[in-house]
Amino acid sequence: MSTATTSQKRQTLYRIITIGLMAALAYVGNYLQIKIPNGVLVTRIHLGNSMCLLAGLLFGGMSGGLASGIGAALYDLFDPVYIVSAPYTFFSKFAMGFTAGVLRRKGKSEKTSVLIAAICGQLVYIVLYLLKSYLTIIILGGTSEAAWAAVGTNAITSSINGVLAVVISVPLYFALSRALKNTSISPLIHGKTEEKKNWFNPLTVGLTIFAVVVTAIFSINLAATNKIKKAEAEKEAAYQQQIDELNTKLEYLYEQMGVELPVTEEAAEETK
Repeated sequence: MSTATTSQKRQTLYRIITIGLMAALAYVGNYLQIKIPNGVLVTRIHLGNSMCLLAGLLFGGMSGGLASGIGAALYDLFDPVYIVSAPYTFFSKFAMGFTAGVLRRKGKSEKTSVLIAAICGQLVYIVLYLLKSYLTIIILGGTSEAAWAAVGTNAITSSINGVLAVVISVPLYFALSRALKNTSISPLIHGKTEEKKNWFNPLTVGLTIFAVVVTAIFSINLAATNKIKKAEAEKEAAYQQQIDELNTKLEYLYEQMGVELPVTEEAAEETK
């Protein structure tokens, strides 16, 4: 086995390890949170986004995106409140890490490019997250006003999360990139070993299709469940209306016939 092949395999192993490590940090960062109920939805202030941005800034678009998506999606899968949104979370967090990683590689000034990359990555996620919030309320049968109200509240928490993510991830990037300068993973950080540009490979295509299909199934199931609940509520209201009409007719007949209804034990107890 040639030295070049051995070195390439070693770099691949290092990349897999760094993806797993950053995914773990993104997962743990989501537990440092404050949950804020928002009607149908629950929004949060947390530190998970800072780790997602850091993954993209340190290790590039594809590696950072995978670490971000995997870590955040795992958090959703282990929380009953968010489990159904895990596929969309993977997609949106992947987009955040990927955007930060791709833009980080551009620009002559490192400080400027890192800051711009972090801000743009966070903005991409905020847009996707607010879009999801709006569509979820609409699919659940809410009004447009209710959906926009939820988006407004989520926009506030998302902005707080975004500011925290940028403020935390950018200094951490510079600290870690310098601290790891002489380590074996240094080429992955400083761009000496660039990621391959064939982003449309079987893995990324498969993950994208999976996220889209599961999100579509979730949306269809959510809409169908909401329609069933609405139909049941309408039937219950119709039955109650019929019962009220029959009671009104019976009371009228009793009054016309001079019949006095017997007092039940429950009614007698209530009058005591």
